[in-house]
Amino acid sequence: MQKLTRILSVVDPAAAVQPALHRAAWLATRTGAKLDLLICHYDEYLVGDRLFDSHSLHDARQAVLDGFVQTLELLAAPLRHRGLDVTATAIWNHPEYEGIARHAEQTGAGIVFKGTEHHSALARALLRNADWALIRACHVPLWLVKPIAFPEKPLFIAAIDPMNEHDKPAALDDEILCVGNSLASLTGAELQVFHSYDPRTAAATAMANAYIPVSLPLAEIEREMRLQHEIRFREITGFHRIPRDKRHLVRGLAYQELPALAKKLDASVVIMGAVARNRLERLFIGATAERALEHLPCDLLIVKPDWASGSRSAPREVA
Repeated sequence: MQKLTRILSVVDPAAAVQPALHRAAWLATRTGAKLDLLICHYDEYLVGDRLFDSHSLHDARQAVLDGFVQTLELLAAPLRHRGLDVTATAIWNHPEYEGIARHAEQTGAGIVFKGTEHHSALARALLRNADWALIRACHVPLWLVKPIAFPEKPLFIAAIDPMNEHDKPAALDDEILCVGNSLASLTGAELQVFHSYDPRTAAATAMANAYIPVSLPLAEIEREMRLQHEIRFREITGFHRIPRDKRHLVRGLAYQELPALAKKLDASVVIMGAVARNRLERLFIGATAERALEHLPCDLLIVKPDWASGSRSAPREVA
């Protein structure tokens, strides 16, 4: 993770409390980064078509945005009093997630904060919720904030998957751990690392990939599988200097075991990755992360491969 110089916090003008803003201000205070407050708004009743968009409608939209800027300025005042460098911006854009992602890119934000809450399975499946769409559109780390208390010294859990194919996880897991280590160092937080394996589904993959002999009994297959996971897990956590007592290799399904560990450790943030199939497709968050988000008792920080923002060419095929 490069030096953090700019933080973007999305503000919900209808909310009485702003947990994302509080979390962003917490990080800005500890890093010295500039803090941008953003409201992205759209009202179909104030929009005409290309041929009949009148000056009065334009003026009405501008009046709405000016009102939102005043709201943001009220939120910014106490932060500036604390010594933070804060800007306030309101933009008109539909859909909201595209406006947020575009603004983050144009302003050079290093991380985006946005509040979130429980969403129905139907909303996720149809991708109608701005949070899920923003996960796919936002190329910088996206911190989804839940309306819960946040300690002065938080605990981060980096969830990695070092056994995937096509060399993708090495790059993405490295990015997850680099972000986790960087944030922990900047804020005085603690970083622990999680990886799980499920013998019920992994055995078929392992045998198909021929790194476990198919003639072995199931118990031996599971032991061999755990050994393979331990080796890869130990390699990457050792490279990133994660202490042994901060490593958690767990048997079971990730979307069940990860929330359980987060609750046990009283974690503040879980860091997970989003992956891509190829350079033509948009990034997407995996099913594990989507299921885990609904059950996590804490915030979720989504990290993308470092080529996602165009810093280097995307690989031909990523699983």
